[in-house]
Amino acid sequence: MDSKVNQRNTGTEKRRTSRIEVSSDGVLMDLLLEKFSQRNRNFFKTLLKFKKIKVDGRVVLQYNYPLKKGQLVEINWEKESEKSLPGGIEILYEDHDIIVINKPAGMLAVATMSEKTRTAYSILSDHVKKQHRNNKIYVIHRLDRETSGIMMYAKNHDIKESIKEDWYNNVPERTYVAVVEGRIKPPAGTIVSWLKENSGTFMYSSHDREGKKAVTHYETLQSSGDFSLLKIELETGRKNQIRVHMQDKGVPVTGDRKYGAKMNPISRLALHAMVLAFLHPRTGKLMRFESRIPDSFLRLVK
Repeated sequence: MDSKVNQRNTGTEKRRTSRIEVSSDGVLMDLLLEKFSQRNRNFFKTLLKFKKIKVDGRVVLQYNYPLKKGQLVEINWEKESEKSLPGGIEILYEDHDIIVINKPAGMLAVATMSEKTRTAYSILSDHVKKQHRNNKIYVIHRLDRETSGIMMYAKNHDIKESIKEDWYNNVPERTYVAVVEGRIKPPAGTIVSWLKENSGTFMYSSHDREGKKAVTHYETLQSSGDFSLLKIELETGRKNQIRVHMQDKGVPVTGDRKYGAKMNPISRLALHAMVLAFLHPRTGKLMRFESRIPDSFLRLVK
């Protein structure tokens, strides 16, 4: 399995990583042992256990994870820092009132009946309780399990309520990037519909003004072959809003079988919350956080 290895220090993050571009199909452990022959299987199993290895930006745990040509393997060699939490959560900002994180794809934002421990909420709860056993966190908004990107939690009930009671004024910018199947027409525009939910928790658009009004602004950044990369700005924030609106336009989000996608080339939903800007609930200062477009998205539209 021939591959290119690029080892670098990421500077401000002070995190040493290696990146390997896979040039032929194979298995993860074989690639790791081939490229880092001074290490053994147990060493890499430990890295996998502590979620230090990603494929196309997504944490993997299986040593026999199948690799495909063109995928990107990332190895984080450093120990956990104060800004890096289990599961691949990265803390972008924290003070006495709020925590802003970069959530990886594949992680629930909050607990469900079947998953209560490996969620962003539970991991952040453990984090704040290490500071003081009575500390808590509070959910302000959510991202779908398979959506990666920036989100915010409150550290007390009053802060949560102050943000949510005037959400649209307090949060002036929420920008996503998505890879969709095909090319959207027109290449930039606005989608308006009223979203309703059926008994199977499936959201759909109603154009008879029944349900909750949903407004999505979009712009094509790049297209190539079967895919297009879109920048999407939310005027409203309804459940599955982007996913439904892309399906309505005939260009479902890549990897989103629930809403019509036929392809899943990067083994995840190609939707990422790239920008979150909000007024700090205590100081009133505008705060803006931005994360980069996932490499796996960019490779689809080369």
